[in-house]
Amino acid sequence: MNKALARAAKGAEVVRVTDANSTDDLRAVLSGGGMFAGKRAVVLDGVFANEEMKILALEALTHLKESDDPFFIFEEKLDVQTRKTLEKHAEGSERFDLPAGRQVREGAGIFSLAYALKGGDKKRLWVEYQRALSRDEAPEAIHGVLFWGAKDMFLRSKGADHERATKLVAELAELPHQARRRGFELEYALEHYILGINKS
Repeated sequence: MNKALARAAKGAEVVRVTDANSTDDLRAVLSGGGMFAGKRAVVLDGVFANEEMKILALEALTHLKESDDPFFIFEEKLDVQTRKTLEKHAEGSERFDLPAGRQVREGAGIFSLAYALKGGDKKRLWVEYQRALSRDEAPEAIHGVLFWGAKDMFLRSKGADHERATKLVAELAELPHQARRRGFELEYALEHYILGINKS
């Protein structure tokens, strides 16, 4: 998906909003780049998992179609009605389904970051982060996968693992906002976070 985005958004600044962002972030992106903004491509990545963001995005669909900026919507799971609504407004849509009966392997591409995070393996997490960067994965995509891994762990864990997952979800949700406030690029904020992460 990121390769398809890179081809379609050549020469544009890629602005990515995920469900780790706030609804205010989504509103700002949906309202346009402003008078002095350059060409941009906007990615809404997983925002339909957040009910409030979903409502905002659906209300903006007509505006998105008329915008000079291309908008890309990446979603892991959509209900049938929402999918049909998006396809009705979209210039095109693609599905990236796994073949029946297959699951994402623990060593598979960018998802290996999530498994390293869930396993508390700091060394592996660092190595997989460096591999993701060498594959030209966008820092926003890397953050999204880490956030997904933390949320998945939160939903499936109990006891001490649940406490750890709660902390990871909170930290990763706040990370992009902290990076912006401090003037850090997300790539370096993620690097700093991963180096400072603990299993406990």
